[in-house]
Amino acid sequence: MTGVRCTSKKKAPLCAVICAAALLFAGCGAESEIANAYYLYGASTSGSESAFFAQDLCVTDDFDYGTDQTDSQVAEGAGLFNLDTEEVDYSQNLFGKLYPASTTKILTAEIIIGNCDLGDEVTVSETAMDGLDGSSVCGLSVGDTLTVRDLLYGLLLSSGNDAANVLAEYYSGSVEAFAEVMNEEALRLGATGSHFVNPHGLPDEDHYTTVYDMYLITQAAIELDTFVEIIQTPSVTVTLENASGQESELTFSNTCRYTSGSEDAPDGITVIGGKTGTTNAAGYCLVVYATNEKGERLIGIVFKADSRGNLYLLMNQILNFEK
Repeated sequence: MTGVRCTSKKKAPLCAVICAAALLFAGCGAESEIANAYYLYGASTSGSESAFFAQDLCVTDDFDYGTDQTDSQVAEGAGLFNLDTEEVDYSQNLFGKLYPASTTKILTAEIIIGNCDLGDEVTVSETAMDGLDGSSVCGLSVGDTLTVRDLLYGLLLSSGNDAANVLAEYYSGSVEAFAEVMNEEALRLGATGSHFVNPHGLPDEDHYTTVYDMYLITQAAIELDTFVEIIQTPSVTVTLENASGQESELTFSNTCRYTSGSEDAPDGITVIGGKTGTTNAAGYCLVVYATNEKGERLIGIVFKADSRGNLYLLMNQILNFEK
């Protein structure tokens, strides 16, 4: 990584394991502009190594499952992944190219948490604040100094595009250089149907992912204790030093309705936390990390819902597939 500053298996018929692994490396049928994914991975194309890559993943083929039992028409893509049984319990357009909006920040956080000293102090630059007028920000100002950890709270709770840019500059020197790192990390995780151009998810025709790729990215993120700790926090107040050297406070509140307490999950389901995303192009998006009554870990994803109410309606419907 150049410029880095920081130290289903469905409940329906499946392909054979080797076919599923091959589909995974090829983007699982998703639209992709990546040529020769094997070369980009620098990995062997042998069947044994492909199977090893996919052995802890929910693998499936490209057809919908369960959509006749939900109001699936309210969104363009959705999925429910049981990480412990390695089953895809609900699938709706898993491999279609969709805009992720601020769910992009899951990948941004995964990179930062996995590679950085969260106690490092960072000062907000003028360039980090460029182009964010009218978008979701967490209230930073040029000259503010705060820790990487506090920036992550602003990123994941308040969905701050300003925090995303500040973290990108801290890690790679620029937003553009950080986007290169994001694409490298996505490929490492097997997300071959994705391409990112910024750390926050503001609309760009070259910034896209798939439901399945977002599952892969989120599965990597929840392996990091700090990520899970942050997304389950309803709100937090942080102290920063402004450009005048004076201390001030910012409060970041979680935009996920399950965590804020304004939406209830289905009986038997515990939502640990999640990440929202909303733009005109992306519609209403939500990724949640949850558990069922058996304690099995779940990732639920809904992309491009037509309203916030229907976003949670469909999420609850697909979470009910675990009952």
